[in-house]
Amino acid sequence: MATLTSEDEGKVLVDAAGEKLGLVKSVERNVAYVDPDPGVTDAILAVFGRENADTDDLAVDGGYIETVSEGEIRLRKDI
Repeated sequence: MATLTSEDEGKVLVDAAGEKLGLVKSVERNVAYVDPDPGVTDAILAVFGRENADTDDLAVDGGYIETVSEGEIRLRKDI
């Protein structure tokens, strides 16, 4: 289980194979809120922590995360 923080906002969420799933817009209580179809403006705002979660965002708990690197968050294989 990974620990997610506000430092992870703006990172790309990828599946275990490395396919992009969306952009992390916000993080609250070890849950990443991911926009599956971000526009350029969304990406810029998320990098600066200025974007909030919307109702169409996906909630991804830190328990589903395998690794967190500088630019991406990778899901576990077994989910």
